[in-house]
Amino acid sequence: MDTNHQSNIKLSKTEKKFLRKQIKARNTLLRHEGIEAVSYATQSLVVANGGLGNSVSRKQLLPVLEKCGLVEALLMPPNKPYSFVRYTTTEESRKAYVTLNGKEIVDDLGQKIILYLNFVEKAQWKEMGLQPLPPGLMVVEEIISSEDEKMLLESFIWTEDTDNQNFQKSLKHRRVKHFGYEFHYENNNVDKDKPLPGGLPDICDSILEKWLKKGYIKHKPDQLTVNQYEPGHGIPPHIDTHSAFEDEIVSLSLGSEIVMDFKHPDGVTVQVMLLRRSLLVMTGESRYLWTHGITPRKFDTVQASEHYKSGIITSDIGDLTLSKRGIRTSFTFRKVRHTPCNCSYSSVCDSQRKETPPSFPESDKEASQLEQAYVHRVYEEIAGHFSSTRHTPWPQIVEFLKALPSGSIVADIGCGNGKYLGINKELYMIGCDRSQSLVDICREKHLQAFVCDALAIPVRSGSCDACISVAVIHHFSTAERRVAALQELVRLLRPGGKALIYVWAMEQEYNNQKSKYLKENKISQGKKEISDTSVQRQLVEQMPNANSQDSAASVPSIQEGGCNSRKVTNSELPIHTNRTTFHSQDVLVPWHLKGNLGKDKPVEPFGPIRSHDPGSVFHRYYHVFCDGELEAACQTLSNVSILQSYYDQGNWCVILQKI
Repeated sequence: MDTNHQSNIKLSKTEKKFLRKQIKARNTLLRHEGIEAVSYATQSLVVANGGLGNSVSRKQLLPVLEKCGLVEALLMPPNKPYSFVRYTTTEESRKAYVTLNGKEIVDDLGQKIILYLNFVEKAQWKEMGLQPLPPGLMVVEEIISSEDEKMLLESFIWTEDTDNQNFQKSLKHRRVKHFGYEFHYENNNVDKDKPLPGGLPDICDSILEKWLKKGYIKHKPDQLTVNQYEPGHGIPPHIDTHSAFEDEIVSLSLGSEIVMDFKHPDGVTVQVMLLRRSLLVMTGESRYLWTHGITPRKFDTVQASEHYKSGIITSDIGDLTLSKRGIRTSFTFRKVRHTPCNCSYSSVCDSQRKETPPSFPESDKEASQLEQAYVHRVYEEIAGHFSSTRHTPWPQIVEFLKALPSGSIVADIGCGNGKYLGINKELYMIGCDRSQSLVDICREKHLQAFVCDALAIPVRSGSCDACISVAVIHHFSTAERRVAALQELVRLLRPGGKALIYVWAMEQEYNNQKSKYLKENKISQGKKEISDTSVQRQLVEQMPNANSQDSAASVPSIQEGGCNSRKVTNSELPIHTNRTTFHSQDVLVPWHLKGNLGKDKPVEPFGPIRSHDPGSVFHRYYHVFCDGELEAACQTLSNVSILQSYYDQGNWCVILQKI
């Protein structure tokens, strides 16, 4: 029946419950996805909870839909908890609407899913053209026979052997053996002075010789890492250290197929299918500039067509389904490099940097020097480009400012380009920032701002009714300096005055929702930027304990080992991979300069950028805060009380009041 007829019919208690959930699904789709349902029957329906993103495959859903009529098309967008179905007639779609609303099916995990359907005018989904493979990447199918695959797999016995000098280990997400040299996962490198006895297994010799003759590889490898992955496990995105290995890195997939993610520094991600018995060859740009990794999950989104083989997972949502992962064993071969790397990507090459990445500071002087090089100097260089990306005020900060009494004096400490200085015209607002270039941008907008250090603000004590500090405190590199910055903020407040503080959170997935930072990971499928939205994999509540696709496996949990274990001490600061979860609290975050905005100088902390580089890359220091850490720092101050603390889109936030 049409939805506008339902109000004329007396519904049972169960029917009312289903109707409420159907309406909730409709509202959620509109709010988060922009998918607008209509109140009259059409040929097309959106099927909430019937999507690849919550473990419902095409093979499961299509037969259910076909019971109601001839299906012209079933469109299943990648990673989304819904799909679109188009029937040949409106009568058939109306039958599906009546028959399948509230219908329970079982997903690929054996869990119960309840479908909710709504009419739509058409499937609102924009597809992109086929994304090419990253330059220098090649996938060779059926590189070995099934007999050779069986022989290779049976030659490795995955039992504990404490006397085995090939460093068999059981890592957190996989089992691993090394040959030739031990591969160190903490820095994606090897110790060239400590070769392992025995070299590579003899069983590999004939296979490598064939690859050399056919031109798949140019160097005979002398290092091999064998990994065995259980379904649901993966590897974080990374680039094998440039100076450690020669240009080509090759990986043989055995036992099961897998989808590997390749990510360019500008955020574009290409998903590549590696079939069983296929060989992945990475050279050039794909080896040196793109990260590669495997998302931890139990199902991959793949092409449904029988003829489809390895390569790019296309954006054809009429031909996508789920593939359940099996046990996969990878043989990754590398040739150890004994000379410095001279690749064309010096901005990310450890051999060509003038300086090594900085170490965690052990004194206040070192901390000040670190911040000067990796915060102050960087913002001077990127100010124009940075300002062009900072134009939309965050709603809860706007709410804080608009709730202040008219005539309040407010200081924005670390105001950047001044996007909050004009939010409430009833306030007297002034901003300050360490960057002269950003302050100049504020003045061009006729905003009141001046240059100063957040540890020494030249404003009289007790003169402000309120202060805000947005994305500033996390740039201080020791706990003492972060507390000092908080104390200086409080000093400006009159008794009863309030301060709002935002810092970047280590937990970029909170309450099973990804932050905007993670969501903006660009994917080469569907819309220009496709990612999980704040819509949960299941749009409305399901049966008790009937969770959707293995969400615990899909994104590494920050609780795996605790926040304290992620602090860097006495070691080089790691370089974070943009738009991914954090694995350390103290990191360098790359900024890829684009265009000719502001001071576009080809200089970065790791040395000069050459004119043929893909782009100027700068590294900003951050200390990302764990849950409770900002509150704990505020509680060390003797003259404040915490009014509110909350999480907002990847940030920990506190509103405090001066006593």
